[in-house]
Formats: sequence, structure tokens, C-alpha cells
Amino acid sequence: MVDQPGDGEYPEHWEADVVLRDGGTAHLRPIHPSDAEAVQAFHTGQSQNSIYMRFFAFKARLSAKELKRFTEVDYKDRVAFVITIHGEIIGIGRYDRLPNPIEAEVAFNIADSHQGRGIGSILLEHLAAAAHENGIRKFTAEVLPENRKMLMVFSDAGYDVKRHFDDGVVSLEFNIDPTEKSRAVMESREHRAEARSVRELLAPSSVAVIGASRRWGTVGYQLLEHIIEGGFHGSVYAINPEALELAGMMSYGKLSEVPEPVQLAIIAVPYEEVAGVVAECAAAGVKGVVIASAGFADDGERGLLRQRALVRQARANGMRVIGPASLGIANTHPDVALNASMAPTMPLRGGLGLFSQSAAIGVSLYAASSRRRVGVSSLLSAGNRADVSGNDMMQYWEDDTDTSAVGLYLESIGNPRKFSRIARRLARTKPVIVAKSDTMGLRLPPGHAVRTTQAPAGALDAMLRQSGVIRVETVEQLVDVAQVVSGRPLPAGPDVAIFSNSEALGNVVADSAVAHGLGVAQVVSGLDLDAGQSVALPALRKALLDALGSDAVHAAVAALLPARGLTVDAVAQVLAECSASAGKPVVAAVTGILDPAINVEGLVGAEGCTVPCYSNPGAAVAALAAVVRYAEWAARDQGQFVEPAGCDPRQAEAELDELLREVTGAQLKQLDPAATASLLGHYGISVLPSRPFTAPDEAVAAADALGWPVVLKTTAPALRHRLDLGGVRLGIEDAESLRLNVQQMRRALAAYGDPALEVQAMAPVGQACTFRAIEDPLLGPVISFGLAGDAVNLLDDWSHRVPPLSAADVHDFIRAPRASRKLFGYQGLPAVDVAALEDLAGRLAWMKDNHPEIALVEFNPVLCGTAGVTILAADVRIGNAAQRTDSARRAMLG
Repeated sequence: MVDQPGDGEYPEHWEADVVLRDGGTAHLRPIHPSDAEAVQAFHTGQSQNSIYMRFFAFKARLSAKELKRFTEVDYKDRVAFVITIHGEIIGIGRYDRLPNPIEAEVAFNIADSHQGRGIGSILLEHLAAAAHENGIRKFTAEVLPENRKMLMVFSDAGYDVKRHFDDGVVSLEFNIDPTEKSRAVMESREHRAEARSVRELLAPSSVAVIGASRRWGTVGYQLLEHIIEGGFHGSVYAINPEALELAGMMSYGKLSEVPEPVQLAIIAVPYEEVAGVVAECAAAGVKGVVIASAGFADDGERGLLRQRALVRQARANGMRVIGPASLGIANTHPDVALNASMAPTMPLRGGLGLFSQSAAIGVSLYAASSRRRVGVSSLLSAGNRADVSGNDMMQYWEDDTDTSAVGLYLESIGNPRKFSRIARRLARTKPVIVAKSDTMGLRLPPGHAVRTTQAPAGALDAMLRQSGVIRVETVEQLVDVAQVVSGRPLPAGPDVAIFSNSEALGNVVADSAVAHGLGVAQVVSGLDLDAGQSVALPALRKALLDALGSDAVHAAVAALLPARGLTVDAVAQVLAECSASAGKPVVAAVTGILDPAINVEGLVGAEGCTVPCYSNPGAAVAALAAVVRYAEWAARDQGQFVEPAGCDPRQAEAELDELLREVTGAQLKQLDPAATASLLGHYGISVLPSRPFTAPDEAVAAADALGWPVVLKTTAPALRHRLDLGGVRLGIEDAESLRLNVQQMRRALAAYGDPALEVQAMAPVGQACTFRAIEDPLLGPVISFGLAGDAVNLLDDWSHRVPPLSAADVHDFIRAPRASRKLFGYQGLPAVDVAALEDLAGRLAWMKDNHPEIALVEFNPVLCGTAGVTILAADVRIGNAAQRTDSARRAMLG
């Protein structure tokens, strides 16, 4: 970090750690005059061909004048970025604004030894984001036709690139506003790079335990022991300067003495030694480190500073960091067999990927999955989550063929918009189960350096639901659901058949199913399981297969009491076989067994033929219902993210720039009615005009201009919608009535001071609704909808969503409030124009997603009639926006 280099203030917020195409990391930052020597070294290290490709001529060295021009920029009209590893520049990208102020020429130079790692694409993304911030909308470039690699950078970026060949040079130009295609390209590259980065950590060719100890019970001792006893297929090295032999193998005093490159280092040394060890790992070319040591962000502000410095050090040297305070990682694939964790034994192999943060939750999650016999593909405890996060793991699991479902317990979330984007994509193919505390986002757990939310209660949960994740409360509920989805077919609908050998129990389970939103297709409660195994099991099999063979049944619940002569395993085997035969899920609840030696929790049955089993029928039904809701979401057409017709974000952005010229610091500016109307108009949103007045004659003149009949109302926020308090008078049809109503209203409102008044044209009658949108420090844009009045004011009956919204999201958003039934015909009233409400919601969401400078929007009330909607009042406030955590550029967030 530096102070005011070049001609302008150093844009520190442009700095970023990035993941390269091959999974390595690097640091990207704006160039600085002090880089002159490093730029010269970069240039002289290039081949003659690379220099020719960049400058169209060979230059053995850059002149002092050239170095000055290249390194001294103003960060507005002239911007340059460098990408570094180990402090060495490996790539440079720059733009220079052209005479046309919305155009700039862009150029790149990538180190020969680092070409093919996606550096050019990353530089282009960050240059485009910086240019966009500075009002530039178009890039041009001149490239020699033989420079195919650079031509590919431009053509593969997702922009609409126009080419022109002239005088031996290919001239390119393209608009840099993000498009659906360019976003998809960036997300795809980000996905591949981050997935590969995690794959390098979970399947290393060699592991070193630094801080390995011969003292039983220490973290270093256990980590080394678990790796060895787990049967890891790669090389294992113990690093301890005070021991010659550890765990039956030779110990090394330091990492540099190891005879082969080490890919993954497990660090278990006192925290004051960690930075030095990480530096040794960087010098040795280690790809990633798992830091079990605590004492960083969990040690207050001082520790947080140490943690940030540690992550910067690792990323700048091409390494990923798991932890600090990590429980470790495990990969059960037989070709890897890595248990670099505090788990005493290798987890049971299966299809569930697990992610946790604090060690305590990690232990609980591992214990619950082991106790229930739920097999795991891989697990990772992120500890303080300083670097590798749940987002990284989801990127990896999306491509991992060993993983069929994933479970995450989140104590904090650093980048919710990115989480939502990745989870939505992953959940289309694999169930994503998320447990979180109700206070997540409202306060920070120890060691977690993230923002807190100011969004309305329920907004974070709404974001998870719209992402398609299966939301649960506890570790036990997470594993409850995992039992149903791990390697089993998803239900094709909500209707279940219930089987029981107790009529009372069958009825109780049927009631529970209805309460959880399931349909009960049939209840078979007369099963005779006391007739002996040879009779009872064939009868159970026939009854179950008959029911599952019906198209009206999508799943089955077997709620059973103990039966003479039948073991739980034998019954489970029949249930599992029927489920596999029918291709429909079956869950079992065996209750009333007192013998602790009999297992009725988890996947019960023979190996490879098990059924999800619970001791509590309510837990079985709740888990199945959660999976049904997920299956319905996964099977549904989510619609497209389409910009509503008639939107002009560029004009809105220009207007906001002008309005914000005099806004400083964190203050907000409330727009006047004219500015509000103009800004909203760029998104096809109109507000019914109103006019303030002081004298009755002014009121009459305003009514003549607006058109009769009119409404008279106060502009006082607490009274403007209150008919009962005299703040609104409707249907005034002539000048005499208006003058009289002005006098009467002023007398009625005298107790509230002397509130200002205004007149407005009468709107068509309709249901009063309200929309609200805010910019949240954690979630970014959040929009809310409810029916105006007591529903939102007293009952807090809002729905919330986080843009961008698909067509399906908008549909659900309007229907989510409990009072939304009033929109579809209620107590004899006609249904309103819901499509018009959806259109308004889509426009508001699109506007809020595009402009973080808009801090608050409130439409209240919005009257929705049988044909169209009318906004009666709009409050818009703007301010200087903080950097969102999920911008149109790839960057790692710590």
C-alpha cells in the first residue's frame, strides 16, 4: 500500500488477489513509479518475439522516458495494472484514454514463462472494471495478426469484438459494459480456476507436517499419525528441527531439506512461528497450506492484522491458505486417501461433501455424519476462513464426480452474492444443504473478519431460498437431510404413502406430513409385522412396491414400532430394495426401541443397500419435506435474467454521477420529486405527479393542471397515508370543495403542527402495496415487497430478494407475503394486475442491481388495480457507494 503515487491518488480498492487458470494465486495491483526497476527487469527478461509482439519492434531496454510514462499514471485517463508472484512482475496491462472520452486503447504484456495461465484475461477484466469506474465504455487495441494468443484473449472475453485489418495490424474495438455472455465467460473461468485450486489442495502428491511432534496428544502428533494411518498414497514428510525420527520415519529439520517438492504443508506450530513457516513454504514452492494454529483473527484486532498479513504473504507467493484454526481436510477417494485432519479415523467413503468453519462445528459435523453412517467424499474445516471458503469448495464440488450432495455449516458469510450465484448453479445438479445460526450476519463469531448486515430480518434466508439451497437450523438437521439425498433418487412430487404397524402412529405421521406441505396419497396402517419374518417381510415388500408403483405416490414413509422376530436391519433391507426397485425415496422411522445397541439412526441396512432411518418420525417427515421442496425447485424452469424493456442504465449512471458531485463521506441525499421522476424514468418507472402548495388558490391551480378529481394530503411522513388521522382526503371534484377541504384539513392537523400539503390526481382504485430497496453492507442490493398498512407495519409481512432476479424469482417474490392472497381475488373482490406488479418488481431489482449509489428506494403506496399499477409516492436517497463484494471482476476475498 502506497500514498499518492503518480498524478492521482492510488486506488487501493483496485488491488486484488487472483486465482490463475492452473489454480495458482497471484497479486494484482495498480502500477506505481517505484515499479520502474521491476518493469525494466520484466522487459529485459522477455524474448525478442514477445517484445516485438508488444511494441511492433525490438527494444533491448526501455528508455528512462518510456519507464516514466509506463509507471507514472493518473489512475483515471491512464491506468496500468501489474500481476506479481513472489514480488516479481509476471504480467502488465494498461489503458490510455483516447480523444473520445468514452474510449481507451488497451495493451498487455505477459511474461513468457507464465503465458497460458489466464493472466491476460484477468488483466482485461480488471482494466474494464477500472475503466467503467472512470466513465470509459469502449476499448480498442492494435494486435499483430501473428499474435494469436492475444487475439484469443479478446475474442474469448465474451464481448462483441469488431475486427478491422489495416496496414498489417488487426484493429479491435468492443464495448466493455458487462453482457450476459461476458459475465458467463468470467464466471466460467473463475469456476475452473477456483475448482482446480481446491483440487490441488485435496489431492496433493506430497504432504509435509510442519510442527510434527513425538509427544502424544499434540496437534502435530495427531495430524501426522492420521495422515499415515489413513493410508495416504503420496509422500509424507515430518518437519521438526528437534527430532531425528517421528512416527517411524526420518524427520527433517526444515522444509528446504526435503528431497522432493512439497505440494501441501500442514502447519501446527505456535502462532508466532507461523509467518516464518509460511515464508519457508513460499520459498519451497508449496501450493497450499493448512494452518491448524490459532491465535490470529480469534485473538482480536491485533490477531486480525497478523492474519491478513499472512494471507497476503501466501497469495502473493502463489499459495492458498486453509485456516488459521483449521480442523484440517480429508479426501476419501481411494487413489488419495488423505486424512489431514483431527478426525481420528478416515471418514466413511460416500457422496457427501462437507464444509465447516470453526473446529467445534467441524467436530460436530464429522461426528454426526460418522454416527449416521453417511459417507463423505471430502471435507474441509476452514477455521477462520481467511482464504479458502465455502464458495471455493462449491466450485470444486460442482465438477467432482465423487460428490453427489454437499453440506455446509456457515457461521459467517463473506461474499453472499457470490455464494448465491455459485450455490444456484451447483444446486441445479446437486443438493446443497446449508445450516446457519439465526444470528449469522448480525454479529461476528470469533476469528471471522466479515461485514455484518443491516438488511431486514429474513433477507439472508430469502437469498438462500432463491439460490435453491436446502436451509436447515442444526448439524443434526443437516445430516437428517443428507441421509435422504446421498446417492438416492429425488422425489418427483410431494405426495407420499405412509406405512405403519400402528394406526395411531400412521395418523400422527400423516398429520405431520400435511403440516410440512406434503400430500398424503394413502395411509397403510394395518401392517402385521408380528407374523414372523417369513410372512411379514414379503407382505411389507408387496405393499410397498404396490404403492410405489402408482404415479400418484412420489415417496414413502415407513413409521414402525418394534415387532417380534424382526430386526431393524432386516426391515431396512426390504425398504432399501423397494426404494431402489421403484426409483423413489423411502424413509423409515423406527420408534419405541430402548436397547442402545440397536441402531435406528442413520443409514441402516446392509452395505450398499441402506435406507435413511430416524428414531423420531417428525424428523423423518421434515427431512423428506425439505428434499421435496428442493426437488420441485430443481425441476422448475427458473426463467431468464432479462433486462426489462425501456431501461437505460447508462443514462441513469450519468445522472447519478451529476447528482453525487456535492455528496461527501457517508451522507445521503434525498432526491426532490423532479430528480426522482427523471432517475426512475430511465427504468420505465413513473410516479403519479403531485404538487405542493401553500395557499388555497395555488391548490386549485395545481388541480387544474393535474386534472380533476384530486386527492388532498399532507406530506408529513407519519400522516401522509393516514385517512383515519385526517392526513388524506379523496375524490375532490371542484375548486370550491378543494378550498373547503384545505381549511378543514389544516384545522384537523393543527395538533400535529403545521404539516405541508399537496394535491395529486386521483388514481384508479386498487390494493395498496409497498416496495422498498436498500444497499446492504453485507448482501448488497436487497428489495422487499408487502401489502401496505398493518401487514407490513405491524405483522412484518414482507418478502425479500437479492438481485439479480430471474423470472421465477420475481414470480415468487410477489407471492411470498402471507397477505398476498388479497392480490388474487379476496372476499368477492376482483384479482389485481399481478403482471404489472411483477414488471415493477423486475424494474426496481434491475435498477438496484446496477446502481449501488442508490442507497434507498421506497414506493409507498403503490395502488394495484385490475389494469396496471400506480405509484403514489416515491422516496429515493443516494450516496457514495462502497465497493460491492461481487463485482464484474474476479478477485479473491479474505
